[in-house]
Amino acid sequence: MAKKDSGYKWSFCKIGGVTRVKIATGQDIAHLGELDQKLWTVLSCPVAGLEFDEKTLSMLDVNSDGKIHVNEVKAAAKWLTTVLKNPDLLIREEDTIKLSEFNQDEPEGAKLYNSAKQILSNLELDKDEISLADASDSVAIFAKTALNGDGIITEQSTTDEVLQDVIKSAVETVGSLDDRSGLKGIDTELLEKFYTACSDYKAWKDAGTDNIFPYGDKTADALDACNAIKEKVSDYFMRCKLAAFNTESTAALDISAERIGEIGAKDLAASMDEISAYPIARITGKSTLPLDNASINPAWQAAYSKFKSLLLDSESHGALSEEQWNDILARFSDYTAWMDAKKGAEVESLGLEKIEKILADDRKADLLDLIAKDKELEEESASIDAVEKFMRYYRYFYKLLKNFVTMTDFYSPEPRKIENWAVFQAGTLYIDQRSTDLCIRISDMGKQGDVSELSGMYVLYCECTSKEKNQTMTIAAVLTDGDVDSLRVGKNAIFYDREGHDWYAVVTKILENPISIRQAFWSPYRKLSRLISERIDKSAAEKNSKVDSDFVDKATTTEIPTTDEAAVAAKEKTNVSGFDIAKFAGIFAAIGLAIGFLLEACTAVAKGVMAHWYVAPILILLILILVSGPSMFIAWRKLRRRNLAPVLNANGWAINSRIIVNIPFGKTFTKLAQYPKVKVEDPYKKKTPIGLIIFLVLIILIGGGLAALYFTDNMNIITDWMDSLKPAQTTEAAPAEAPAADAAPAADAAPAADAPAAE
Repeated sequence: MAKKDSGYKWSFCKIGGVTRVKIATGQDIAHLGELDQKLWTVLSCPVAGLEFDEKTLSMLDVNSDGKIHVNEVKAAAKWLTTVLKNPDLLIREEDTIKLSEFNQDEPEGAKLYNSAKQILSNLELDKDEISLADASDSVAIFAKTALNGDGIITEQSTTDEVLQDVIKSAVETVGSLDDRSGLKGIDTELLEKFYTACSDYKAWKDAGTDNIFPYGDKTADALDACNAIKEKVSDYFMRCKLAAFNTESTAALDISAERIGEIGAKDLAASMDEISAYPIARITGKSTLPLDNASINPAWQAAYSKFKSLLLDSESHGALSEEQWNDILARFSDYTAWMDAKKGAEVESLGLEKIEKILADDRKADLLDLIAKDKELEEESASIDAVEKFMRYYRYFYKLLKNFVTMTDFYSPEPRKIENWAVFQAGTLYIDQRSTDLCIRISDMGKQGDVSELSGMYVLYCECTSKEKNQTMTIAAVLTDGDVDSLRVGKNAIFYDREGHDWYAVVTKILENPISIRQAFWSPYRKLSRLISERIDKSAAEKNSKVDSDFVDKATTTEIPTTDEAAVAAKEKTNVSGFDIAKFAGIFAAIGLAIGFLLEACTAVAKGVMAHWYVAPILILLILILVSGPSMFIAWRKLRRRNLAPVLNANGWAINSRIIVNIPFGKTFTKLAQYPKVKVEDPYKKKTPIGLIIFLVLIILIGGGLAALYFTDNMNIITDWMDSLKPAQTTEAAPAEAPAADAAPAADAAPAADAPAAE
């Protein structure tokens, strides 16, 4: 217990190797504002990416900066414990509360009580308690209310049919907003926009006198018909001018038979786009456009016929000159200018008659008054919204405290069920015959750079994709048990979020750190084995490559020698490759000395072992300590100091304390595959021949026996036994004097070297 200056006694506990304040009662929550901020585990956390009710987090984020801060949590705690009679109810994390539990002695509590009753009345529910579901269904709450304080009016807001028709017309033309009742409506801004558009459209229509319509009611259709062929006709007259300028260019400007022949084999009905690119009529040197359809490009005949029927009279001659064409275009100048000045087009669909009626009725003031009456209920509606806010805090606030002030959810000693997980735990990753529950959603990979050194954790970063949700996300999965030999970038895995949806995961980055002491023990031997294997593979590959290269070179460059040349080459090769014992005598001597030294050392060690039985285990233990000890010691130091805080800090959290994941605690997150003992023999198991087994056993027994006799100085038993196996030999006594003839001949009596041998 610790007593602060305020006089409140705080309880503390040891969680995760760090002393933290304990929030276990309603009074703890009520005095949260008095807790020294240095004792908080978290100073801020992001609103997005947490396994927590998003709407509650957005309500807590008062300044809308995307983060929850200490002051915002303190303010929420003060408000909650003020409007409640019994703050201990917050510890239960329930979603239903009795109306009698509101503290009506406080103004805020009284407002919540009245608003809760109003909600139940609107929902036509006769009960003395309210639930989170009741308070959250705003559409149902305001479904039968004409005015609801949001400043938006709908057709349901009035019984006046004229006003209803205006609201409906405005929604259909200038846009709408969603009313709390779930219906479409308008506010002051949209109403002003609607009436302005109606006035502008009527004024624009009034400016359209008869003299600007060259073709009467058909003017708009005539202009459309003219514009449909405008570019092709202008192109035609320009081609005619070029042909008149240079008569030799006429063929090039016209459509040639060869070009038509290129598409002759195709389906011409399906080639209209290509045909439409040809000139609208043949270029013959004349500067007029024929009026008969037979002379017009088939792709343009329909549009040209419509143009003629709307813009040319029956007295027109058989051709259209460029001057006549330009005169037709000029007739639309006033009409075009009037159309360009058009205003209020958004309400044009209502028709001029209805627009004039709306303006004549002039009910705009009545609609503005209706909006004002709706706004008068804003405070009452805000109180109804406050009930939803209260119910969300009532249900989720204590869970937030357990992940903000104390981290007790993360260190919960209860069975690791999903509902007991911390808010930053996103789900479970299955990879390499294990699963890990310590997976964190990552918002920015660029900030994860120094996490490896600071956290001391083995982290797999995975890119996850869900076809079901059509989403992607990045997670950091912390492994706390098992081996890591087969883990690599690009390895596939499966991730399950907290809702049970599966995601396809691919490892994109690995932060390597010790994962367990067992893995650290074997690490030096595995590194040595890997190094030897790599060296052998590399050496074998190099020699194989050299042999292949030499073989190819000799096969492609060597000339076939004659018989005499082949004999000489073979003799030289024999002389060169012959083994020179004198040359290698020194090498053999050095090798012999080294082997002798090693045997002598092994003999000395073996004699010591045989003399004292405890030397062997001590020797083995010393070897293990020398080889694996440093690796295990370093791993032990890092494992006991693993800290999750750097991972969370890099993900937008402001962690104010260490979040230690020591060895026993870490093992609760990673679960390895467990197999039962299988009694059935593998049918594909390779069997060792019986003869080989007997031979190896005999070799071991004989070798062991000889070693035992040698080290106990009883080898004479073997030598005596071998002597007994020799056959008995008989020897005769030598004569006293050997005849002179048996003596070796004197050196000077030796025959000459070149003397012939005696027969």
